[in-house]
Amino acid sequence: MAGGSVARVLLDSPLPQLDQLFDYRVPERLRDQARPGVRVRAPLRSGGRIANGWLVELAETSEFEGRLSDLEDVVSEVPLLTPEVWTLARAAADRAAGNASDVLRLAVPSRYVRVERAWSAAAPDTGELPVDVAPVHGAPSGRVETGIAAGERMSLAADPRPVRLSSGVWVGAWALTMAQAAAHALASDRSSLLVVPDYRDQDQLEAALAATVDARRVLRTDARQAGGVRFRAFLDATGDAARVIIGNRSTVYAPASRLGLIALWDDGDSLMNEPLSPGVHPRDAALIRQEQSGAAMLVLSHSPSVEVARLVEIGWMHEVPAERHARPRVIATEHQHTPETTSARIPTAAWRQAQEAVQSGPVLVQVARPGNTPQLACDRCREPARCAACGGGLAIPRSGGAARCVLCGTAATGWACPTCEGTRLRAVTIGASRTADELGRAFPNTRVVLSDGEKPVLRVGGEPALVVATRGAEPIADGGYRAVLLLDGERMLLRESLRVAEDCLRWWSNAAALVAPGSPVFLVGVGGALATALTTWRQADWAGAELASRRALRFPPAVRVASVTASAANVAAAITAAEAAVGVDVLGPVPVDDGLVRALVRFDYGSGARVANELRSEMIRVATERRRPVAGRPVRRPAVLRVRFDDPEVP
Repeated sequence: MAGGSVARVLLDSPLPQLDQLFDYRVPERLRDQARPGVRVRAPLRSGGRIANGWLVELAETSEFEGRLSDLEDVVSEVPLLTPEVWTLARAAADRAAGNASDVLRLAVPSRYVRVERAWSAAAPDTGELPVDVAPVHGAPSGRVETGIAAGERMSLAADPRPVRLSSGVWVGAWALTMAQAAAHALASDRSSLLVVPDYRDQDQLEAALAATVDARRVLRTDARQAGGVRFRAFLDATGDAARVIIGNRSTVYAPASRLGLIALWDDGDSLMNEPLSPGVHPRDAALIRQEQSGAAMLVLSHSPSVEVARLVEIGWMHEVPAERHARPRVIATEHQHTPETTSARIPTAAWRQAQEAVQSGPVLVQVARPGNTPQLACDRCREPARCAACGGGLAIPRSGGAARCVLCGTAATGWACPTCEGTRLRAVTIGASRTADELGRAFPNTRVVLSDGEKPVLRVGGEPALVVATRGAEPIADGGYRAVLLLDGERMLLRESLRVAEDCLRWWSNAAALVAPGSPVFLVGVGGALATALTTWRQADWAGAELASRRALRFPPAVRVASVTASAANVAAAITAAEAAVGVDVLGPVPVDDGLVRALVRFDYGSGARVANELRSEMIRVATERRRPVAGRPVRRPAVLRVRFDDPEVP
C-alpha cells in the first residue's frame, strides 16, 4: 500500500502468535491523534472483534499487499509508551520467550482520563537541580561519581549501619548512598531509576532523598498508591525534566528523560522476583536497559546475590571497594562450644547481653516465622517431624498439650523418626507471637514490640524495648539496636531450595546492619562456612564460593534454565527444538498436575537467544494447531505449552 499513514500496532493479547506489529491504515479522522506511543483500538479479522493495543510507530508504506483495515479509535490523548520503554519491553520479552504486551502491562499503569487531562492542562513544576552534592557515602571518594559519569556497571557493599539524616530521621546507610548517587546524576540533568524490594525500603529511601534533592524532582511509582496518583506520577515521568523515580520492581520500566543511573537495592530479595509473565527479574531488565541507554548501573547490598557475583567474576560488572567502615560484631554461638549452645533457644551469653543491652535501648530478636505454634523436629537428627497419617507437619497446639498434625489433627502418639528411628521431639521454630509472649514474661518491665507481615512496624525509638520481628520485617531503630539476636537459624536452613543458604545469609546480614556500632549480634544455632561468612562480614567471598559450587553442578546462575510444561508429546517436541542450540542439556521430564509433564532445559548464556527463539516457535505452533471436534465426544481443552525462563523456584 502506498500513500496515507500506516500505523504499526502491538495488540494487547497474551496469545504468542499475536506478539508482533500489525499494520493498520490511519483514517483521516484520526490523523491528528494517531502518534507513536498512544493507546489505540484496532479490529481483528476474526469474528469482528476489537482489540486494545499500542501504536508503536508510523510509516508511509506497508509490506502487506492486501487492503489494510482502518484503526478503530485512538484511546489516549498523551503518548504513554516512549520509544525507550518499547525497546526495553521488546528485548526483555524476547530474552524470556514472552510477549511484549505482558511487559508493557507492568510498565504502564491503568489510565485515568481526568488525571490525564488535568496533567495536560497543568504547567509542570519540576523544582531545582541540586548543587554542591555531598560525596557518595560508603565508597572511596569520587569512585561512584566517576562511574556514573562513565555509564559504568558497579556493585557496592553497603555500609552496614544506620545513619541519622539532617532531618533527624534514621535510615540504613544504603539509602543515603543511593540518594546521593541519584543526586549526582540529577546535578548533571539526568534521571535516575531507584528500585527497592518493598515499601519498608522505599520509606527509608524517600527520607534520604528528601534530605538530598528537591522533593519536586522525586516521583514514586508503586502498587500501594491510589491508581490516579500513580498514573499522575507516570505522566510526570514522561516529561522532559530529569527526575528521580523510585519504587518496586516494575519501576525499572518507567519512562525517564536522559537516563543517567539505574540503582537496585538488595536484588537477591525474593520480593524482586517478578511473578507475572514473562517473569523477567528487574536486575536483568536493568542490565538490558543499561546497555541500551548507556546509563550507569549500581547494585547495592549487604550480602550480594550469586547472580551479581557471576557478573563481577566475568567482568561485566565492576566491584567497587567499600569504604573502610566498622562492621557489625557478630558472634556465632555454635562456634563458642559451650554446653548450652546445643539445647537453649537463647544461649546464656546472648541472654545476658540482651538483659544488659535492653537497659539502654531497643534489642532486636529475629525469628523465622509469625504465629504462636511451635514446629517440631526429631531431637536426634533434626529432621522435620511429619504426621504418619497425612505427611503434615507436627506442632504443639496453642492451648498446649500433646503434639498434633497441623493438617489432619492426628495426635503424634508413638511417633518415630523415619530417618534415624528417634522417638523424641524438639521445638525448632517458635513463632513471633509466642516468642513475644515468652520474652514479655521474662522481661516484665520492658515494652515488647511485635513486627511481622500482619502487624508491620516501620520504626521504633531509642528507648528500651524488646522488638520481636520475622525475617524481613525488622523495623529500623533510632540510633541502632543495642543488641541483635538471630534465632531459628537452623530452622530457616531446613527450607528446601537451592537458594536457602543465600537467602539466610542475606536475612541475617540485613538484620545485623541495624545494630548500633560496637553492639553485639548473636547468630544462634548455625555454624560452618555460612556462620564464618557472617562473623567475618565477607559475604562476597561466600557468594563466589557458592557460584563455583553451582557451576560444578550446572545450576543457575552458572547456566540459564527454562522450565517447559505441557503434554509429553509437546514437551518432547520443544526439547528437540531447543537442543538445536549449543550447550543444551535436559533434566526430566517428570509428571506434574493435570496429566502434564515438566522438563528443565539448561543452556549456556551464549545460547540464550537461540533457545528462546526455538521455544517461542514451539509455543506458537501449539497455540495455532487446528483441532477439529469429533462427533459425539466432548470438545477437548486447547493444548498448553508453558515456558518460564530463569524461574526462581527451579531447581
